[in-house]
Amino acid sequence: MTQLDSAQAQTTAATDKPAIKFNHLALHVHDLKKSSAFYEQVMQFKKIPEPFKDGLHDWFSIGDPYQLHLIQGAPKEIYQDITRHFCFSVPSLVAFMERIRKHNIGYYNSKGEPGKVNVRADGVKQIYIQDPDGYWIEVNNEY
Repeated sequence: MTQLDSAQAQTTAATDKPAIKFNHLALHVHDLKKSSAFYEQVMQFKKIPEPFKDGLHDWFSIGDPYQLHLIQGAPKEIYQDITRHFCFSVPSLVAFMERIRKHNIGYYNSKGEPGKVNVRADGVKQIYIQDPDGYWIEVNNEY
């Protein structure tokens, strides 16, 4: 470890900030318009400016300072496993479930069983939904 690395590590420790922090999640999508509509209307994320301005990217705020980046160009079908997912917490899982019903989006428990809510060992309720490209999203009431 160099002196610079050591000094940075001490600064990080002194401020209790992690040396590495999460910034954004990028998803390769088949139909950018369809995926963007899902994240804007169903998930209610706010679209934010993206620097490319090439029609192949849409960026969303997913809770300051985190972002979701959608990138056009994925193959039409990619197998997605429920164990590989990302998660968002909501103040009311019931209200979220009402919203997805209005968009004709089904939900599943952690075993992939349709229409069932999962309850973790710590009491947190969770459901899993899929975006237009089949990416799995856990939504729970741990708010």
